[in-house]
Amino acid sequence: MRVKLLTTISFFTYQLTFSQSEKLLTGKVLSQNIPLNKVEVINKTAQTSTRTNELGEFSILVRPKDSLLFFSKDYFFKRLKISQENIDQNDIVVNMILKPEELDEVLITNIKFPHVSSTPQVSDSIASIKASSNLSKYTGVYDGTITNGMNFIAMGEGLIRLFKKEKEKPKKKTPELDFKTFVESTCPLDFFTKDLKLNSDQKALFLEFCTADPQSEIILKKKNLLYTMDFLFAKNEEFKKLK
Repeated sequence: MRVKLLTTISFFTYQLTFSQSEKLLTGKVLSQNIPLNKVEVINKTAQTSTRTNELGEFSILVRPKDSLLFFSKDYFFKRLKISQENIDQNDIVVNMILKPEELDEVLITNIKFPHVSSTPQVSDSIASIKASSNLSKYTGVYDGTITNGMNFIAMGEGLIRLFKKEKEKPKKKTPELDFKTFVESTCPLDFFTKDLKLNSDQKALFLEFCTADPQSEIILKKKNLLYTMDFLFAKNEEFKKLK
């Protein structure tokens, strides 16, 4: 009976100590001093999450050594390992970096202008010019023109347009996103060196190692940050064992 009583007391003491060590951490998420709204704040250790408000503020329960992830689709995700100093400060500021904006394809369309008919005055002027050009028929004086001659200017313009069409290249299709490009555009540069402990010359080989796994295609389709990180950490353990 005494043993059971001591066991029960120890259990409740452990639970009380565990709950007391969990603190409410508050903070703000910014990008170039601008508050970010609806940023996912994930406690990966405790498997809990929340979101920032319009002022970029958030609050979440944490313990020392917990791993917090800050995720927004237009920004590089941020990872923060909670220390006792962060908990004591209780008003942390997290800065996120905006991803480079990709330009969409530029479509070139033909613009047709409405036909403008000539006025009676213009028509009379054109008729006069044509009549004067044919005076040589009646006067016998050569004015330097060639009747029914070839229009070299129009021919030159036609040749220029022909060469331009030959030089035009077909529009390239946007290449599909592969796993390596997806990881590099989602993860910050220091993720591989700081979190995965990889040297700069090992990064390319590690990504090729991950791409060879059929699971990478599933990760690419889901585009889920937690799934991607868990996959990279797991493959990193396998990668280190190979060495």
